[in-house]
Amino acid sequence: MRHFRSLTASQEARLFHRLPVELTAESSPELQAVALGGTLYTPANRPDLVKDVRRQRDLGCVSMVLCLEDSIADAEVAAAEKNVIAALGVLAACNEPLPLLFVRVRTPEQLLSVARRAGPSTGVLTGFVIPKFDNESGVAAAFLHALHLIQSELGLDGTTEGKHRLRIMPILESPAVIHAESRATALTNVHALLSAHREDILSVRIGATDMSSAFGLRRSRDMTIYDVKVVASVIGDIVNVLGRPESGFVISGPVWEHFANTERVLRPQLRLTPFVGPQEIQLRQRIMTANLDTLIREIELDLANGLLGKTVIHPTHVALVHAMSVVSHEEYLDALAIAGNVNGGAAASPYGNKMNEMKPHQPWAHRTLVRADAFGVAAADITFVDLLEVSMA
Repeated sequence: MRHFRSLTASQEARLFHRLPVELTAESSPELQAVALGGTLYTPANRPDLVKDVRRQRDLGCVSMVLCLEDSIADAEVAAAEKNVIAALGVLAACNEPLPLLFVRVRTPEQLLSVARRAGPSTGVLTGFVIPKFDNESGVAAAFLHALHLIQSELGLDGTTEGKHRLRIMPILESPAVIHAESRATALTNVHALLSAHREDILSVRIGATDMSSAFGLRRSRDMTIYDVKVVASVIGDIVNVLGRPESGFVISGPVWEHFANTERVLRPQLRLTPFVGPQEIQLRQRIMTANLDTLIREIELDLANGLLGKTVIHPTHVALVHAMSVVSHEEYLDALAIAGNVNGGAAASPYGNKMNEMKPHQPWAHRTLVRADAFGVAAADITFVDLLEVSMA
């Protein structure tokens, strides 16, 4: 798999200074975590999961989650499990490129049951998504124990030739993490547990829907999650504890749950200025009609706050996340200049419009260069509008 692999050779040459690298099961965990991009959730009870996975792969989706948790009614869980297991069997037998696949489970017992019943087909998964993860009740440790059992039983611990290590993506959304009086302790304990099992963790995800629910809130399509101050404060604390450079955890942006064309309350948030050509004006109108302008603003704020990638629930959102994740030519030259000078000092940036301080900016430069591997580097005269135009064609 590779981001933007559906582009023609001429489009690649026009849009990219440097193309994304290929992603495989053997790619480094850091690269895989950064390259997740728009991680598309799909209910595990959909009639033809295999067809869905292939369709989304062909549309550019690089990571998918087959969800057995909140998207499935309690009465339908058993049938959804059988559906997932059957789909994994078909996908494993096809020996074809696939997105990074995950199953979101409800309990440690369900993780064990699904993996054991799928048997060798579990190897088609990159891992499992773990809901309501904290270290206060012992459930998180139980999930890790279940993972270790499956790794051992199926040879998915990274030591068997030809088999990758099965990993988890914990979702931070439990009351202990959300509530102010318990948050610091809960996040400190989560950090300790994840650090002790670093090889088992691909990335950390944020459950903004459950966070909003804890306060009886739900943001409108005109508001980013950062406008909901009580939730934004939780996100800030998660990044503070788990997102420091020395921690090494990639944290994904929270879900964007809107996709219907509903009545607008506030003015559009997408400035007209970048959309200068006739085709681009039409693109802007399409974005407005599809209610995607606030999503674009939220992705910008995700990146500014240290979050990479995003949970999405509609296929049209995937291309937006990927286009917004491409490293600009200016960012790339800055990162190269900074990473190549570990002796300190300061200098004007290659574009001559800012000061690069070599030591303080080293962590940023490293993150930027990994993102460049994952999503590529735009050509010097290419903006996110150009990338959106081909992504949404």
